[in-house]
Amino acid sequence: MVKAALEMRAKQHLALTPRLQQSVKLLQLSATEFAQEMQEALASNPFLEEVEQEAGAQPDVARTGDIAASADLDGAAADHAPVDDAPLETTTSAIETDATLAASEDFPTDFSTYYSHGGAHHGDGEDSDIGEWVHSTPSLREHLHQELRSYRLSERDCLLAQTLIEALDDDGYLRQLLSELIPLAPVEPPPTEKEMQIALALVQSLDPPGVAARDLAECLRLQIEARPADTEAEERIQEIAQDIVRSHLPRLAKREFTQMRRALGCTEDELRDACALIRMLDPRPGLRFSQAHAGYIVPDVIVTKIKGKWIALTNPAVAPCARINKVYAELFAQTRGHHRTPLAHQLQEARWLIRNAQQRFATIQRVAEAIVAHQKHFLEYGEVAMKPLVLRDVAEELGLHESTISRATGNKYMATPRGIFEFKYFFSRQLATDTGGACSAASVRALLKEMIEAEDADAPLSDVSLAKMLAEQGVIVARRTVAKYRGLMRIAPAEMRRQV
Repeated sequence: MVKAALEMRAKQHLALTPRLQQSVKLLQLSATEFAQEMQEALASNPFLEEVEQEAGAQPDVARTGDIAASADLDGAAADHAPVDDAPLETTTSAIETDATLAASEDFPTDFSTYYSHGGAHHGDGEDSDIGEWVHSTPSLREHLHQELRSYRLSERDCLLAQTLIEALDDDGYLRQLLSELIPLAPVEPPPTEKEMQIALALVQSLDPPGVAARDLAECLRLQIEARPADTEAEERIQEIAQDIVRSHLPRLAKREFTQMRRALGCTEDELRDACALIRMLDPRPGLRFSQAHAGYIVPDVIVTKIKGKWIALTNPAVAPCARINKVYAELFAQTRGHHRTPLAHQLQEARWLIRNAQQRFATIQRVAEAIVAHQKHFLEYGEVAMKPLVLRDVAEELGLHESTISRATGNKYMATPRGIFEFKYFFSRQLATDTGGACSAASVRALLKEMIEAEDADAPLSDVSLAKMLAEQGVIVARRTVAKYRGLMRIAPAEMRRQV
């Protein structure tokens, strides 16, 4: 018979405190997500207030020093456990250093000017028009409806054409059968197949050429027909291109030019010009209207050269804009039994949020400085001078865990004179050289790109030839590695790069 028994065992395990969980969460957020998190905290916590700036003033990075002082207000009343203030002191000093450097003449305090490379400056004064800031691009259907209004059509024909326009996909193709669209036409009596064919021809004549095609061959054919031919030679090239898109598209994809030339009965020059014409066509004419306007990345760190030295500074635009409301905190500290009220928990959360936000920027700042110190040759000479770097190297240098470095580099961006790059871009694995040294994978990709750009178009370099050329420069890379890097750069194989 089995008897039940109770047994006690003591064991140790690690547990993340709520404050540490919040610190980890804030560290792995992007600049946009962090700003959203701060706004939500400002809306829900009565002890937090937003730091308002004067109109036209630049963001004040040193305001986090005031936040630190406000966060220490009534610490005994809000905290139930001792809190280590060492990270807070590090953060405050780091941000104050940024503010001092930002005051120098060499640092671009106007980030919008530093960020862009041209264009007029638009202010937000009374004379500015909000329409200048709005990016409005009509959709494909809106554009075609506008084109349709320029035709003098009967109401029935116009409704049939509008039905076809509404049935188009975003890339401009008509993938529904005309017989399926007949019941959808809002006309009486229902249209015939011939009427739908006439309406389709009308829609296909609209701009952009190639719209409302049923397949790729028809799309390319419509675009070729829309191109003017001023000479007999151009007409001949267009006829050959029409024959290719009608019957030889699979051969064109496989680059079987010899078989195509025999089947078409044309010369090599005519075939080359016809293929060049087809390459100029747009296989998805509707996508130019459906592409969303590209947004802007807000970098966490700005890298600039001050007195011959590369400096990484926290972007003032993403600095925290919240602080403890001193009036509310003082009134709350004067109430009886404030230790046991829900407001005490909210005050504690507010102080944690401020401290963790400062710790987040301090960690990002330290990681950015370490990256800049390792990759200063990249800033001077470009991708060819990129050095190998892994997360473990930065973690050992800063005395942090590798997972912390991974969170600090994820979704974080750095603005440099060579462009805006994600932190993880600067981490490239090490490849050996015949001299016993090492180079980064990024520099090898840059060398490959330069070799391919300088190759003869009639005799492109194969992966074996590229590997041999790298070996001549002292970089030992296998052929499959060259093929891998070429694929990552979206460069076609040698047989696909060969011209006709």
